[in-house]
Amino acid sequence: MLAPFVNWYFRQRYEDLVSQSPKSIQNQMHLLDYLMEQGSETEYGQKFGLKSIRSYADFRRQVPVVDYEDLKPWIERIMAGEQQLLWPSEITWFAKSSGTTSNSAKFIPISYESLEETHFKGGKDILTVYSSWFPDTKLFSGKGLLLGGSHKVNQMNNKSYYGDLSAVLMNHLPFMANYFSTPDIEIALIENWDEKLEKMAQATLKENVTSISGVPTWALVLFKRQLEITGKKSIHEVWPNLEVFIHGGVNFAPYKEQFQEISGWDGMHFLETYNASEGFFGIQAESNKREMMLMSQHGIFYEFYPVSKGPEYCIPLAEVEPGVNYAMVITTNSGLWRYCIGDTVQFTSKDPFRFYITGRTKLFINAFGEELVIENAEAAIAQACSITTSIVSDYTAAPIYMTSSKPGHEWLIEFSKLPENIETFAAILDRELKKCNGDYEAKRRNDMAMCMPKITPLMPGTFENWLKKKGKLGGQNKVPRLSNDRKIVDEIQDMLKTN
Repeated sequence: MLAPFVNWYFRQRYEDLVSQSPKSIQNQMHLLDYLMEQGSETEYGQKFGLKSIRSYADFRRQVPVVDYEDLKPWIERIMAGEQQLLWPSEITWFAKSSGTTSNSAKFIPISYESLEETHFKGGKDILTVYSSWFPDTKLFSGKGLLLGGSHKVNQMNNKSYYGDLSAVLMNHLPFMANYFSTPDIEIALIENWDEKLEKMAQATLKENVTSISGVPTWALVLFKRQLEITGKKSIHEVWPNLEVFIHGGVNFAPYKEQFQEISGWDGMHFLETYNASEGFFGIQAESNKREMMLMSQHGIFYEFYPVSKGPEYCIPLAEVEPGVNYAMVITTNSGLWRYCIGDTVQFTSKDPFRFYITGRTKLFINAFGEELVIENAEAAIAQACSITTSIVSDYTAAPIYMTSSKPGHEWLIEFSKLPENIETFAAILDRELKKCNGDYEAKRRNDMAMCMPKITPLMPGTFENWLKKKGKLGGQNKVPRLSNDRKIVDEIQDMLKTN
């Protein structure tokens, strides 16, 4: 009964979403004024004189660019019960983020404003965009399966709570969203991933699942368990009306073939989002293109600086140029002031603003001047898989430092379908990396500075076991793709030796 109305609502909403695109710069400057006003009476605002700021130039001059470690003392005070420190409204919820490049957890404050104006608004926009792509969608005739994390009471203050972002959002979903979601929140928020996976698989078997949202790795794990339980050959046999997988967090290219194979039909759609604990930043703009539209009116003021320079070169959205690799700095409606999120992006156009994620400011390998970023790695892995008809489930790469042989890179790779010849796979990977990265090609020329990549195939489940050992199994946790040291690679190899 509700499905036709809901479908109509989201199709109508698309016109408003598109109309805001030409106003992105204007929206951003209005938003900066709003954030200054809201933050002026907080302790942080008083420290940096937000009340006296009259222009973006003042803002850039008076407020420092920070990372999590700079804000951590402020956040810990909020978690202990203090208020009015970073944001004026009461904050009692925190999104726990493991951090792709950090071993220590980060706790991102979630205000009421960020829930409503950023995350929930972004969720509506996802459905709006998808409905515009496929006006005849049957998405709302069934339920959306949410692959989320867990939450627990914060032990520093019994009035504060923390959990994966997905868990925080689930705890605040309006009735209508819960009506269209599965499994029940009691199952969705189970902390033990193994227990949750089993209960989720059993509870959703007979549901009419039309969409799935989550990290690709854990979706595949759930799919495989469903096939084990049912004896079916494809997910399409389990959920015949499943039509879209909404994903984010990692590049989807290495996973797409696996999803198409396990789904069992060609009608599966994929929609990428850029949604982090710190905010909702982007949605795939067109169904057949990777680039995303920037969410300019979702409670976040954006700044960018060229990765080749530094934070002192921050510029507002109005001054970005296509083709430049930028680090992203955000000021948000939950009290993150000029916060360097650690992601890098590149704009493809300014009218409208379209961009794609290129990697992490700290997720790269530059041990020998090769400046290998995640974008290079993902493109080369995808091409090597395509040519060798292999499928990569997960991987991580790190430097091999000079010992008795020449330096290079070691790639630990879990294949769900092995190439016929590992050496051929390595040669193609090497060739593709040379194509997309001139610095890498220069270091590899005539094997003078770096040797051929070393590929170490891993048994299925190795990365899952490593995450489990690190206490990072499930939710938004994922294997760091590139590391500038051998810590992760050595940990995994030591684990394998022990076992």
